[in-house]
Amino acid sequence: MLTDPIADMLTRIRNATMVYKDAVDIPASKFKEEILKILAQEGYIKGYERVEKDGKPFLRAYLKYGPVVRTPRGRRPEQVIKSIRRVSRPGRRVYVSAREVPVVKKGLGIAILSTSKGVMTDREARRQGIGGEVICEVW
Repeated sequence: MLTDPIADMLTRIRNATMVYKDAVDIPASKFKEEILKILAQEGYIKGYERVEKDGKPFLRAYLKYGPVVRTPRGRRPEQVIKSIRRVSRPGRRVYVSAREVPVVKKGLGIAILSTSKGVMTDREARRQGIGGEVICEVW
């Protein structure tokens, strides 16, 4: 039994980008779909779609990579998602007010928040002047 399905989704994305997969399948939920929608809008993934596997709904996220760069392990595509980490967990919820909304990597990354007006990025929450639960940070 999974105790934190959001952390499972983020781990699946992190692991898939580490081995340069084109897509990753994630068990579906509306909340996860909202997070994937934000990742697609912000350009961290190419997109996503709902699929059925063995009669169960899944979300297939299509991962995005940059140009090929030279690394110590050879030539590899640059990862668009350098890091994706869970902030608020079931054991320790992290809530912020509108004035405390975090800025990730001096604005180069995003924080995804769950607010009273839906799931949104840190910039959108600041613009609307609302706080909420910090779900994750991506850069």
